[in-house]
Amino acid sequence: VWSLGEGGPEETEKRDDSQRSTLFVEKPQGGTVSVGGNITFIAKVEAKDLLRKPNVKWFKGKWMDLASKAGKHLQLKESFERHTKIHTFEMHIIQAKLNYAGNYRCEVSYKDKFDSCSFDLEVTESSQAAPSIDIRSAFKRSGEGQEDAGELDFSGLLKRREVKQQEEEPEIDVWELLKNANPSEYEKIAFQYGITDLRGMLKRLKRMRREVKKSAAFAKGLDPAYQVDKGGKVRFMVELADPTVELKWYKNGQEIRPSAKYIFEHKGNQRILFINNCSMTDDARYYVTAGDEKCSTELFVRDPPILVTKGLEDTSTYVGERVELSCEVSEDDANVKWFRNGVELPDDPRSRYRIKVEGKKHTLIIEEAAKNDNATYSVMTTGGQSEAKLSVELRPLKISLALQDQTVRLGQEIHLKCEISENVEGKWYKNGQLIEASDRVKLYHKGRIHRFVIASSAVDDEGEYMFVPDAYNINIPCKVHIVDPPKLHLDGLGEGNTVTVVAGSKLRLEIPITGEPTPKVMWSRGDKMITDSGRIRAETYSDSSCLVIDTAEREDSGPFRITLKNEAGQDSALINIKVV
Repeated sequence: VWSLGEGGPEETEKRDDSQRSTLFVEKPQGGTVSVGGNITFIAKVEAKDLLRKPNVKWFKGKWMDLASKAGKHLQLKESFERHTKIHTFEMHIIQAKLNYAGNYRCEVSYKDKFDSCSFDLEVTESSQAAPSIDIRSAFKRSGEGQEDAGELDFSGLLKRREVKQQEEEPEIDVWELLKNANPSEYEKIAFQYGITDLRGMLKRLKRMRREVKKSAAFAKGLDPAYQVDKGGKVRFMVELADPTVELKWYKNGQEIRPSAKYIFEHKGNQRILFINNCSMTDDARYYVTAGDEKCSTELFVRDPPILVTKGLEDTSTYVGERVELSCEVSEDDANVKWFRNGVELPDDPRSRYRIKVEGKKHTLIIEEAAKNDNATYSVMTTGGQSEAKLSVELRPLKISLALQDQTVRLGQEIHLKCEISENVEGKWYKNGQLIEASDRVKLYHKGRIHRFVIASSAVDDEGEYMFVPDAYNINIPCKVHIVDPPKLHLDGLGEGNTVTVVAGSKLRLEIPITGEPTPKVMWSRGDKMITDSGRIRAETYSDSSCLVIDTAEREDSGPFRITLKNEAGQDSALINIKVV
């Protein structure tokens, strides 16, 4: 627990005035928090004149560097705003306790420049019921720098002490959580609730229900468990009722012999074993025998909290680009968890998120970024965390080849083609209606090119077409015009296109016509055009034209010409009228 072994609120060590300069643009301010509450202290440093990130340290009292105390109740964060070129350093105190109060200091240094700011934290007490036993608090070191450093303080588990009433922390009962959880989830729960010695906690809790037996050989036995940081020293001590009894120490059943690593001491009735430079191989069960009696304990060697030494940085990219979010931590191959908007990312080969570890560097990789990858990503270690925002935008779209207006003969192929600067999907529309691919309509997409094909055009294929790339507010339009040369259909006429009519009767000669667009029809007799009125007149419809003669006369006999014209061409024919 980082509050123990603290220094007093002395003044900081003085430095030469030539070394001191103002680096802070915002200094941390003192504050007050209730027991169980959270508080954040913020320091900001401007980076416009700095070639690299400044070095910032947080202290409690005169000498306690809080970087080594980061964990569940203390988190150190840092971020950098590119636009303002401001480094922001934050110290978060979570679920404050009374002994967290005191004088703190933030120091910033860059080459020969140095700045320092002291501030006070006041922790106020609330009147609530006495707190229940905190299982997790048992797994703490009882001192720093003492010869018995590494011993666990289990005294709080043996009896209820009369203490001042303070605000009850709204903590989850981790023991109940572990009892009801699947064993495969133990590690996840331990990481989430800051338990670094899960194995010890489970064993210790089981032993709490056992009755402590009286011993004739040992006036004072070993504690049930000890914890020490890797590289540290631990001290085991027993007190004998009879100092003449032969005593031996064992590790996992093997007798321990004196060496540079294992130091034995005798002080009166006390028998002491020191284990120096503890490593993970020293994490084991130990016991000591005195005659026929045995006293045992567990030693848990703990890795120091993993710190985030280089945080994540806000990143902007384009859709389809490869993204790498990297951070560095204080130890090689450390356990680091990644989160997206607060939800842990699975370390699964099938996931679109890939995690790469290279020593102290941890990288989250997204091979092809998408719009829905916009989020806040964070990493969490046992001693710190860092977060950054990923912004994924559409790359500006350029039209390399626009659609072209087309005039297509009826029955011929319609082929529309466009090319854009990005390889994205898109949709086709005709007169504002979405077009779906079918046996008749083929839609193709290859890379940056999109094509629309109808093998045999029909009259109703004419219209305004448009291609719209997905996710872009842009469209590429064109017009398709279907044409068909005009044609006279004279199959119903007699040989030589001759029509016979009896004098005095009415003639109505209807000639079917086709063409797209609808052709213009002209009737003539010699050089004289026939209009749409009179005894001899022409009547024209969309699919036919009629020559009408009211009360035919012999003088009406002779050739009449019908001519069709549209933009695709023309057609004409002579029709002989014979009045008998």
